[in-house]
Amino acid sequence: MTIPEKYPSKLLEDAVQAIGSLPGVGKRSALRLALHLLRQPQENVHHFADSIVRLRDEAKYCRVCRMISDEDICSICSDHSRDHKTICVVENVRDVMSIENTGQYHGVYHVLGGIISPIAGVGPSDLTISDLVERVKEMVASPASIPSEVEVILALSGDVEGETTSFYIYRQISGFGIRVSSLARGLGFGDDLEYADELTLGRSITGRQPFNP
Repeated sequence: MTIPEKYPSKLLEDAVQAIGSLPGVGKRSALRLALHLLRQPQENVHHFADSIVRLRDEAKYCRVCRMISDEDICSICSDHSRDHKTICVVENVRDVMSIENTGQYHGVYHVLGGIISPIAGVGPSDLTISDLVERVKEMVASPASIPSEVEVILALSGDVEGETTSFYIYRQISGFGIRVSSLARGLGFGDDLEYADELTLGRSITGRQPFNP
């Protein structure tokens, strides 16, 4: 039987519960963090709290690629020096950060917001796949674009759900006459991009291969 934690202060209890609601933070860790914050200078804690509030209230998702941004269009999509004919499709924002840290990729991105997972109740309509299809369609329809010069890189995990998502996307865009590729398998089966070392991930990008459904 678990004995309920007794707190000397309702304010402390509320803070512990708030911090403990974060993923991966248990009650003991939450208490340790709350007590740590209590010992900090007031201005430091206010800055910490304000940063979290501003993140939630002011952060946007890029209208083009769905990356987190301070503006309506993120700094990557608005960078004219990038290769806008190459789109790297990733599961989440952390994957974009991981690939950017390699310094080996100079195209743009498309963030799906997850992967197809029937067990978790996530279907194609829950992701930004339709937005990706529209991006590709617009690129191919542009008079300045040659379909064979457009490339979509499917940079998703190699597990069953990742492969299912890649195959679904391939079926949606393969008819446009563009190149569809996937990361070279330097990554282990089911590996997440955010946990891959930069050298391995960089090589997987530069050594990408045509997608084979």
